[in-house]
Amino acid sequence: MIRGIAFDLFDTLVDQNHGRFAPVEFEGRRVGATTPALHAAVFEKDDDSMSVVEFADLMRSVDQELRADTLDRGLELSTLDRFAALATRMGRSDVLDLAQRLTEVHMGVLRSAVTVPSHHEAVMASLAVDYRLALCSNFSHAPTARGILAEAGFDAHLTSIVVSDEIGIRKPRREIFEAVTNALDCSPDEILHVGDSLRADVAGAAAFGMRTVWLTRRIADPEAELDRFEGPRPDFALEDLMDLPVLVARLTV
Repeated sequence: MIRGIAFDLFDTLVDQNHGRFAPVEFEGRRVGATTPALHAAVFEKDDDSMSVVEFADLMRSVDQELRADTLDRGLELSTLDRFAALATRMGRSDVLDLAQRLTEVHMGVLRSAVTVPSHHEAVMASLAVDYRLALCSNFSHAPTARGILAEAGFDAHLTSIVVSDEIGIRKPRREIFEAVTNALDCSPDEILHVGDSLRADVAGAAAFGMRTVWLTRRIADPEAELDRFEGPRPDFALEDLMDLPVLVARLTV
């Protein structure tokens, strides 16, 4: 019997719109979408200290060094820690202040690229009547995730919000799903996990004993992606979140 439902955030509850956050051409090179704005925030009017491309290369080098001890092990690399490491590498004396400023710039651009499907709040509201709902998201800045949820009106329907930035663990590691079960006070087999990633959402939740729904609305070619995936098959696949209440009702009969 289903008592709880856990949702991924990006490209599940909200759309990330990666095209708006795509790399940009700058000085003949492709750099991250936020790199020019981050560069401006670091150097302000002192543009001769380091070019945008040099700055992009420095960020890439710092990120690569940090990955081995974090993302590659299924641990979260928070945006704040990432920029603190960058500021430290640059020899800045205002490490924490600069890291906070860069986080605000970076997350501001990302948040501006997020849109919310108009029918999702109604879906959440209807499900919250009979089920405990939770968020289970891989994201490097929990305040931004929580702000997106509040702006969309989703937070009022959620019993719990689990974000990798706050617990330090990323999907598909079992610890983040364990945090969800504890927060919902449900056993894994009583929870349905909904997400767009076969590896993070489907494989991770299935390994912990949850039933899974693969949401394909933002997947260009679901059949091809499923054929390439070597992990467990999703228990269910839905094209749109609006179909979830009917599915859950069938499972609880």
